Amino acid sequence: MRAALAIAAVLLATATDAQTPPDRLKQGYWWYAPNSALPKPEPVPHEPAKPVIPAMPELARWSPPRIRKLIEDQRDYAATVLTIEAVADFWKLEDFARRKARAFAGVTQIAMLQHPELNSKSANPMVGEARDQLAGAKDDARRRYLRSHAGEFALVMFSRTTCGYCRVQWPIVQRLQEEMGWQVTLMDLDRRPDLSGRYGIEITPTTMIIRRGSQQRMIVASGVEAYPNLAQLTYQAVRLLTGDIRPEQFMTGAGEEGGFFDALGLGPVAASDPAVEPMRSSPSGPDAAEGER
Repeated sequence: MRAALAIAAVLLATATDAQTPPDRLKQGYWWYAPNSALPKPEPVPHEPAKPVIPAMPELARWSPPRIRKLIEDQRDYAATVLTIEAVADFWKLEDFARRKARAFAGVTQIAMLQHPELNSKSANPMVGEARDQLAGAKDDARRRYLRSHAGEFALVMFSRTTCGYCRVQWPIVQRLQEEMGWQVTLMDLDRRPDLSGRYGIEITPTTMIIRRGSQQRMIVASGVEAYPNLAQLTYQAVRLLTGDIRPEQFMTGAGEEGGFFDALGLGPVAASDPAVEPMRSSPSGPDAAEGER
């Protein structure tokens, strides 16, 4: 009986397959037949669309990012079609951008003349004789300041007997003693290896200033440093440790306080500055509505 039913099922399936169109035989859970009704994707055009260039009065009101985008589109279009008209349009846009930049530079010069605090030439003249005079004034101010703190700070250079660069740096450090009256000390880490971990010295030569009678110290040179740079870094470090300047002003040179090169000359620049008041968000919600009543 079971064999007869199985034979009947096979015959029925064969008859069904014979009546089913060939394109529908492999449809079902484990078969995939592409749907010919889906729209075919349109081919991507290889030639970019021609940009629309507005009249110059309208173009003059565009923002620089929008103008830059138009120039880039026109450049790509001209490089694709390579016609004289398209290339000329690109260079017309470039000429417009050049004149726009020239106009901005002209207005900038007027703004700098009317607001000299924004002009670096007021603090850093470009004429050679004036620059020499300014450098001399800065050297004198730095020398007076460092000499006035000679009894409060000392300079230590950490070295090793095998360090060839240390033999170059040590005479430079000694020059600071001769000109500023500072005490300078040479510490050999081969003889005092404990100092390396105590002061965090990783390379030699390392030059550090130490404030007498306190735990304040600061590295002013890692490796060989020329004397003008060493004197300037020492000057800045002393001003920082004594509280005469803040970290934001560490690059402010002698005589530049409150001027163009003083980061805090026109007020705070960081949100963490104590002088910056936190922004207060406007009240909202039920509490705000209650407060308005």
